[in-house]
Amino acid sequence: MTAPKPEIRTFLCRSDNIGVLIRDPATGACAAIDVPEAGPVLAALDETGWTLTDILVTHRHADHVEGIPEVKRRTGARVTAPLKAGDAVPEVDATVAEGDVVRVGDLTARVWETPGHCADHVTYWFEEAGAVFAGDTLFTLGCGRVMEAEPATLWRSLERFLPLPDETQVYSGHDYVLSNARFALAAEPGNAALAVRAAEAERAKAEGRFLIPTTLGAERATNPFLRAGEPSLAQSVDLAPGTHPSVVFAALRAWKNRF
Repeated sequence: MTAPKPEIRTFLCRSDNIGVLIRDPATGACAAIDVPEAGPVLAALDETGWTLTDILVTHRHADHVEGIPEVKRRTGARVTAPLKAGDAVPEVDATVAEGDVVRVGDLTARVWETPGHCADHVTYWFEEAGAVFAGDTLFTLGCGRVMEAEPATLWRSLERFLPLPDETQVYSGHDYVLSNARFALAAEPGNAALAVRAAEAERAKAEGRFLIPTTLGAERATNPFLRAGEPSLAQSVDLAPGTHPSVVFAALRAWKNRF
């Protein structure tokens, strides 16, 4: 018998953070990926009737962890956070590092260390569920700002996503889709798939939706930061075709910072 697929709920927190719940229907175990704000997480739990058992933290930044104390007090959920975050994440019960496995009921996730946006960032890859929770490393049509490393560090983290199956669902920590789409179109105006995706983003915004999750296949086709190996992206930052993708990525990221 095929195991039932996990149930995943996304919702807005703060002004542009994305809250996520993932639930194992076989056991009833449920995890929040980060807690940017307590109220929307608790409301989502009330709406679904799900019981929160776990909180999986991607990184220590305040807009991803501020709601943890209240949610833990209300639910008793176990908090798992990156080892490298030290004591910057509140109420931690367990820490994880590269290669560790976390469990949410019968669901399992591999932990990747994905530094670049910050030194302690991790990603949770639920292979059997076909879902990856990328925090502020990979966004729909974009990537995180480099804050505690050289750009090449974030590029190496992004490269880890590239071999994943096309249908992999990518959940990111923020809804920056429209601003990311505008930059992507400036960087690669001849990308027809990107033009379609940008129009879809505009429609979603008008309808009160957001394009999260995305799929890895869609990102490989339209996200300039994952496409840094394409000659067209090298040319857009005045670099020669064949320039190493990490160098192209650095130039793209610097351009986006000014965009």
